[in-house]
Amino acid sequence: MKIAVIREDKIPVDKRVPLTPAQAYEVAEKFKAEVNIQESEVRVYKAEEYQNYNFTPVKDISDNDILLGVKEVPIEKLIPEKTYLFFSHTIKEQPYNRDLLRAVLDKKIRLIDYECLLDPETNQRIVAFGRYAGIVGAYNTIWTFGKRYNLFDLRRAHECYDLADLKTEYEKVELPAIKIAITGGGRVAKGAMEVLYGMGILQVSPYEFLHERFDQPVFTQLNSQDYHVHKEGKTFNRTEFHENPGMYKSGFEDYAKVTDVLIASAFWDPRAPKLFKKEDILKPEFKIRLIGDITCDIDGSIPSTKKPSTIDDPIYDYNPDTDSVEPAMSVESNITVMAVDNLPCELPRDASESFGRELIDNVLPNLLGDDKQGVIKNATIAENGKLTEEYNYLQGYVDGN
Repeated sequence: MKIAVIREDKIPVDKRVPLTPAQAYEVAEKFKAEVNIQESEVRVYKAEEYQNYNFTPVKDISDNDILLGVKEVPIEKLIPEKTYLFFSHTIKEQPYNRDLLRAVLDKKIRLIDYECLLDPETNQRIVAFGRYAGIVGAYNTIWTFGKRYNLFDLRRAHECYDLADLKTEYEKVELPAIKIAITGGGRVAKGAMEVLYGMGILQVSPYEFLHERFDQPVFTQLNSQDYHVHKEGKTFNRTEFHENPGMYKSGFEDYAKVTDVLIASAFWDPRAPKLFKKEDILKPEFKIRLIGDITCDIDGSIPSTKKPSTIDDPIYDYNPDTDSVEPAMSVESNITVMAVDNLPCELPRDASESFGRELIDNVLPNLLGDDKQGVIKNATIAENGKLTEEYNYLQGYVDGN
């Protein structure tokens, strides 16, 4: 079996890798596989770091069986009839990747999407960059607050060598008595909470957040049941919500009245209600003026997220009166939005190390073994020029309907 770590060719540049040099060596030894590293000028691990583990980067990886990447592979770079693993961003029928999925089918590629690799017992993802998206997203949000109100100046996350270096910036943060709301309860939210804990920000319950005043900055973590209300007045039921989120409406309005900063970390199902609507932002009692949208779903749960931002240009303003994007921090009444869509790339060493560990422990034994529990099968979107049964719902998307 020949496995290649491919070059990240998507623009903007992504420095992450699915396997660090040490992990590539571990895969070769543990699974008795030949591992090849494609030449790259952009990845955080340089050629000499792989050479230290006896890997000489190569230009051509067309004779490999399994190709491991991170972000979407540009269509012109796809090699026919190979097995690819990367984040395809197609399962929500994202319009911008329709042609990518069409090309995968045309080239008879076996596409395994990292996002769909789930633990068969818990249905939780077994490989992800979520923690680092949360860490960098929360850090960037606090960085933005310091910029917007001219309170403190932090180094950007990507200017720090690694997470340990990033943490040395925390002591510079001096926040007024603001209230910060974090939505979600998964890896992303927990990563965001790590940062706020590290900065010494007090966590309070959703009830305390709504009803009490504090003389210091505080945050609360909101799970689905905290801000979703059954349309028929029934008690929140987690199973029902995940199976039929259309039965619920948003109950975030009360939180919007007391929240200064929102860090959006919750996975959003397009069938679920939006967190709030455009007209809600225009209400006098809507208090939020800074949103760190880690989810970065365009036309998703947060209407002020009109476009993704970039590492080089991480923030913009949303004008609720005109429903349009304006230059960052241009008008006090605007909402400042941080919506970088490749946040883990700002800490590429730590993020790659964590991701590669999960890949080795949770994915490769199934991919290179017998896949008894169907972990790989259930994450395979396309094979032999056809959508698999699990993803037949994408046919209309592929057809352009």
